[in-house]
This record gives sequence, C-alpha cells and structure tokens, in this order.
Amino acid sequence: MAKQRIDHDRLFKELLSTFFEDFLLLFFPDVYEHIDVHHLSFLSEELFTDVTAGEKHRVDLLVETKVKGEDGLVIVHVEHQSYKQRTFPERMFLYFSRLFQKHRRRILPIAIFSYDERHDEPSSLMIQFPFLMVLDFRFLTVELHKLPWREYIRRDNPVAAALLSKMGYNESEKVEVKKEFLRMLVRLELDEAKQRLLFGFFETYLWLSEAEEIQLRNEVSQMETKEAKQVMELIVSYEKRGMEKGIQQGIEQGIEQGMKQGIKQGMKKGIEQGRQKGIEEGKIDIAKKMLAKGYDVDTIHELTGLPAEKIEQLKK
Repeated sequence: MAKQRIDHDRLFKELLSTFFEDFLLLFFPDVYEHIDVHHLSFLSEELFTDVTAGEKHRVDLLVETKVKGEDGLVIVHVEHQSYKQRTFPERMFLYFSRLFQKHRRRILPIAIFSYDERHDEPSSLMIQFPFLMVLDFRFLTVELHKLPWREYIRRDNPVAAALLSKMGYNESEKVEVKKEFLRMLVRLELDEAKQRLLFGFFETYLWLSEAEEIQLRNEVSQMETKEAKQVMELIVSYEKRGMEKGIQQGIEQGIEQGMKQGIKQGMKKGIEQGRQKGIEEGKIDIAKKMLAKGYDVDTIHELTGLPAEKIEQLKK
C-alpha cells in the first residue's frame, strides 16, 4: 500500500494560525512584546515563481499586524525539505523583497525548519564588497529537531505540546513523549476543536505501534491517581473517535459494495445488506485492535456492541 502523503503545509498553517500568539510567546517572547496581538489578520497565501530555477514557492503564513503602532507584516515560512539548501536565505530574501514591494511596510521574516535531520541552517544573507556592505538581510529561525523536548513539557503552551512530535527525541523516548503530550493536553483544558487540532497534528508526526500503545497505557496507570484518570479518559475518547470513524468507513464501503450488488439483486436490499456487512466488519476490525491493546471483553462489548461470545472468538 502506498504511503499516504502528509500535507505538511496545511497542518502547520492550521496550528500556527490558530495559536499564533502562543507561537510567538514560545519562541520569540521579545517579538511578542512589540506585536499588537489585538490587531492580527491572516492574509491570503502569496505564491512566488522563481523564474531562474523554474520553481514555485509559497509563503505559508502572512500575518498583518501592528508593530509599536505602525502597520507591519510577519512572514512565517515552514521548510520541510531535509536536504541542505544553499540558496534558502536567498529565497527568504525574495519573499521579503517582493512582499515589501507590494505592501511597503515593515516586515518580520521567520523560518521554521521542520525536517527530521540536524543541519546548521543560516539565518542571514550578505552581499558585500571590500569597500561596501550592500545587503545584510537577517531572519529569525526555529530548528525543531535541535530542540530538547524535555525543556518544553512544563510550558502550558499548545504550540509546544503539538511540536513535541517534531523535536529532538530518539526512538526509545517515543512513548514518554506522547505521555507528556497527553499530560500537557489535560492541563491546557482547551475546547474540543482545538484539542482535536493538537491531537491530530501530534499523531501525524509521532505514531506508536500497538506494543508501544500498551506500554503507554501501563505507564499512565502508574501516574498519580487523578492525573492518570484524566489522561486515560483522553486516550479512550480519541480511540473511541477512531472506532467511530472506522465503523463509518465500514458503512460507506458496505454501501458502495451493496450498490454494486444491488444492480443485480435489487438496489434497496443490496444497499441494506452492504450497510449491515460494513458495520459488522468495522466493529470486528475495531474489536481486534482493542484486544491487541489489552482491553477487556466487557469494555469492547460496551463500545462496539458486539456479543461477548463473538469477542471471545476473536481472541483465539
């Protein structure tokens, strides 16, 4: 099966536009002090064509604001390419200069490097002669993979929580990273939509195997009682959402199969049979996954509606 392509641009744009103030507070508190966060508006995407290289580049986030009372812009560009890019500072300068030409106001450029390898990325572009400095262009940077994730787990910041998944952890620390993410999510007490955004972002970049999920549940159960209960409820609620999604997909697949079958057997009857088959198959698939994660038969019966005898059979 082909690996599903991740829409990095959309994920980062949703995260940063929803939590832009938190992003500035987390990485650039000095900038935050000068930005009027009560006057923020997110402009439409800017697409630039590099005529020489024949490539198109997009600024991920363009934020209109006021800097000490004066109109200004903040450019945030997220770079996902893992190979070394010697011309990246030139590209940032082109973004800056073309936006300045269009808007004629002060512009703050920020680059986020989100790939999983460690590079020493430049943050400036200089053009000079022995007798004259023609250009000294600088931009702010965040290199996520260089950040020590443990230093961010005590910050009640939603951007820090989501970006734990892109920071510098190793494979043996994955379970602990997710556990700390869940603890942060509990402390933040966000509304459901924002919580779902953070959870979806995190799980896109840090995925646990079934064995690791079981380890996570075991470690959570050993936490302080109240916190353990809250974190476990969070785990179960998202697993339940996943189950419901799986059941819905099963229904849709069943309906599709039923419609094809219904052409020969009678549309209404075929669709209903396909629907029932899809529901049943979806529940069975979910039950198997829950058994693999250590759920007991009663819990699986309660969440899926499958008979206990059927669930016992799946254990064999």
